[in-house]
Amino acid sequence: MSIDTPLEKRSGVVHATESISTLIPQARRERGLTQEELARRLSEISRNDSITREDISRWERGKRIPGPYWRGWISKALEMPCADVERAAHVARTTRREHRRVR
Repeated sequence: MSIDTPLEKRSGVVHATESISTLIPQARRERGLTQEELARRLSEISRNDSITREDISRWERGKRIPGPYWRGWISKALEMPCADVERAAHVARTTRREHRRVR
């Protein structure tokens, strides 16, 4: 599969080059959720109350990349394939590494 191959999604097309910082807010808004509501949903389904609106904001601003634990719950909370979330996290990590090399 080429890096430009789109991945089909219920509400549109997610491109393989899309970062987690783009994927999360787009999917969240499509589902009519605020950052607070997504944090609450993640807390409820994971039974882990350590997640906050601030964590969601950091992910969406590209300040942090959610770890494997949260990526699985994000896919459930936003009703999307785990592979899409994993791929978007990989894009974010790769982009971050490339930016560090350029500096």
